[in-house]
Amino acid sequence: MAEVLSGFTVIWVIIGVGFLTGRTGVLGTEGRTVLSRTSFFIGSPALLFTTLSQADVTAVLGPQLWVAAASALVCAAVFMLVARFVLPSRTGSERVIAGLGSSMVNSANLGLPIAAYVLGDAALAAPVILFQLAIYTPLYITVLEAALAAESRRSALADDGRSPSARRSPSTYGRFRRVVSQLGQTARNPMIIGSALGLLFSATGWSLPAPLWDSVELIGGLSIPAMLIAFGMSLADSRPLRKADGRIGDAVLASAMKLVAHPVIAWLIGAFAVGLGSRELMIAVVLASLPTAQNVFVAAVRYETGVVVAKDTVLVTTVLAIPAMMVVALLFA
Repeated sequence: MAEVLSGFTVIWVIIGVGFLTGRTGVLGTEGRTVLSRTSFFIGSPALLFTTLSQADVTAVLGPQLWVAAASALVCAAVFMLVARFVLPSRTGSERVIAGLGSSMVNSANLGLPIAAYVLGDAALAAPVILFQLAIYTPLYITVLEAALAAESRRSALADDGRSPSARRSPSTYGRFRRVVSQLGQTARNPMIIGSALGLLFSATGWSLPAPLWDSVELIGGLSIPAMLIAFGMSLADSRPLRKADGRIGDAVLASAMKLVAHPVIAWLIGAFAVGLGSRELMIAVVLASLPTAQNVFVAAVRYETGVVVAKDTVLVTTVLAIPAMMVVALLFA
């Protein structure tokens, strides 16, 4: 228990520094963006490479990966089912975005620090990162594209009175190209590249020359502090759940699913379907308790649907996730 509290204390202190940095404005208006991009494009790939090159490949691609995948997909499906009755006036694409908010975790900016300082090994976040980037992202884009296409067809039907079969959809090929493009972006993602190289070095037993290894390790060391400071800065001007936006119920439901239902689903799958031990089960549940990924908001803006819900869910879960994870970790400690 002392180690868990110590790990969270380290994280809270650095987030606090980031919060004060954001409030005082000492890094200017672009400081958070620069820190986030430096960590994403330079620090995190180096950290994942050095960590995974010394990790057990079978552990990274083993039960934790399956629990992360199954719990996210089940949580999203449950949300979609509940939202169909609780939020009947929302479009399918809005429900898809909110469902992502309930199931896609911030596996990099907060997952890596939590894995390193609370769970004891940054490599523990790798299964979640790999699942979300390589599998979940292309999957949700396909579903979101289909939902938007269905909405477009219904809108056209209402406008011109023709049956859906009489109206040829010109966007089918475009949707296919966007999915293929997303797969290409996934393959070029710096964290996917760093993870893949790390797993390759681990599987083959390769190693870098000592000076080069030390350089990469030093670069990877900037990742977690930069992430947490940027995270703290993002909290400095957060103002979620404005009544005027009219989507409070959506965000509350998505946030509750993310912080309560997702960890519970991960526990059920890990304990009864996969048979994880107590330590591995704690890891799975803590990682499922991570806040909603920023990528959900990015997707909402990109497709112009569910933007308010995505923004509020990210902010609410970001503020509440660390206390929630502390409770989970202490229950297992």
